[in-house]
Amino acid sequence: MKTFTPVFLRRFRPSSTAFRFAAALAGAVLSVHAADPTIKITSAMSAPEWAKLERRLLEESVPAAREFTQKYYDDRGYFQHFVRWGANDGPDDAFENFTGWPELHALGASDEIRDLYLRTWNGMIQQFTEAKTTDVPIGRQGMFQREFSVQSDWMHHGEALRTFNVMGLSVPHLPLYQSRARRFAAMYMGEDPGAPNYDPERRLIRSMMNGSRGPMLRPATALDWVGDPFDVSKFVAGHGESTYAQFLEHYQEYTDVVGDHFINLVATTLPLNAYLLSNEPKYKQWIVEYMDAWLGRMKQNGGIIPSYIGLDGKIGGPGRKWWNNAYGWGFSPVNPVTGKREDRNRIPRALVGFNNALLVTGDQRYVDAWRDMKTAINSSARTVNGSKEYPTMYGADGWYGWQSRPWNVGALEVWYWSMRQSDRAAVGKNDWVEFLEGKNPGYPEAALRRDLEGIPTTLAAMRKDPLTPETRLADNAMAYNPVQTTALIQLMWGALVPGREGSLLNARLRYFDPARNRPGIPEDVGALVSELTADGTTVTLVNLSPSASRTVTVQAGGYGEHQFRTVETGGKTTPVNGNTFAVELAPGAGAVLKIAMTRYANQPKVR
Repeated sequence: MKTFTPVFLRRFRPSSTAFRFAAALAGAVLSVHAADPTIKITSAMSAPEWAKLERRLLEESVPAAREFTQKYYDDRGYFQHFVRWGANDGPDDAFENFTGWPELHALGASDEIRDLYLRTWNGMIQQFTEAKTTDVPIGRQGMFQREFSVQSDWMHHGEALRTFNVMGLSVPHLPLYQSRARRFAAMYMGEDPGAPNYDPERRLIRSMMNGSRGPMLRPATALDWVGDPFDVSKFVAGHGESTYAQFLEHYQEYTDVVGDHFINLVATTLPLNAYLLSNEPKYKQWIVEYMDAWLGRMKQNGGIIPSYIGLDGKIGGPGRKWWNNAYGWGFSPVNPVTGKREDRNRIPRALVGFNNALLVTGDQRYVDAWRDMKTAINSSARTVNGSKEYPTMYGADGWYGWQSRPWNVGALEVWYWSMRQSDRAAVGKNDWVEFLEGKNPGYPEAALRRDLEGIPTTLAAMRKDPLTPETRLADNAMAYNPVQTTALIQLMWGALVPGREGSLLNARLRYFDPARNRPGIPEDVGALVSELTADGTTVTLVNLSPSASRTVTVQAGGYGEHQFRTVETGGKTTPVNGNTFAVELAPGAGAVLKIAMTRYANQPKVR
């Protein structure tokens, strides 16, 4: 086995946050072995254009990421901006700057990308632990406590944790990652007395606003959401506000937060992160317990997930208003910039919980529940002037938010999880899915070129960014993140791209490099997943090196949750009956592999 030795270990003074973190990283050990069986491929393959484009993306993203961090972060990993607490421009936006970076490393990019995101992520934890509010009560002792946000809703927690939640793909054996995963999970499982977020008797998270200092058990104020007063005229506000008063007006109606909320289903990712490390039963048990409570509430509510569960455990609380609370089914506050009401139902975030329950159980009833909810909502359609309209919102007066097409939130995910043809029809036009069906052969090259072209375009815009640390808000730099992973994730892994809500990876395949003892495709190797079925995957592997052999370990699923049965290539079928196998590629060799597999057959685990 080899140890990780970060490239930045020599660049920072011993007292710096970065040095301490690098020292911890140096002790993390990843063990990757060539799997058994090994399939040897010797047939020559002309270098496909898609494979050359994949290698370019993996290589060219890293110097772009380096330039991004050099511009916006100091040697401690602190983000150079005007530090504020707030849902519009607070810590969650700062952490979102590194979306896609752990995935890029796990795909096979240089270890430097790992070092960059770890240094900055750790630096920002320290930065926001030191940062304090003046007026906002919860943040006066620090915006972070025990390395986690002191209190927020799970739309913003999820966004802040986008990077952390996929670190297990990149650095599963990092001690700091492991300790954080367990500590964060404890805050939501009733194990941490300092963060009493969970009621185990009623199986509910006690407030929509929660964190390392526990739940908010009073109505929220606009100040709680917005943060301390500041001169907005000096900044570029991401939501168009021109005054601090407008910031407050934006959140004037965000008062109802007490009780459980479907947005809290995103919190199931924290116990799942811990479960992926060791498969300790308590983490799976909590996820199933919490999700099954929600499935029970859906059944009681006509198949539709409520947005408000009172502290008494009753749907809708004392008033039985199941649609209530901020970000709920009936949430349509006034936008002070436009003066108009906007529908801000955040139901798509709840998909994370259904996904996590599927990952740990393999049980399609969680997928069925979401599909049945779609049917229930669309059954309330109405006809106006001969045209059918479908609802998207529900309030005191019933359904509203009418649109001409059926309610279809989560259609792509439901199809990916079920692989049913009937679910595919609901997805509609999708370039990637059509490629998987053999109808869009030009998609790989087009998508990879699009992402490649995005790197210099984004860098050019970043270099012209006129903002200074004194005039930069946390969300101003997000648009300049140069890392592009969409095409690589879809094409190499046959995967859904992890979303903004902080979801984990849904992938058909992943790769490891036994020669370099790390996650990711080996040097010179390209991979293209070209077909997905309920019980099979087709992938092409090719070695672009004209002189060196390469060996790649192939894993079934992002976390080994699937099971390989056989692999057929070159007219020969090899039995596997496990969740890994190895492919030895001779110089310039490549082949199409048709893999028979059983999905969701194993307990998921990071390796």
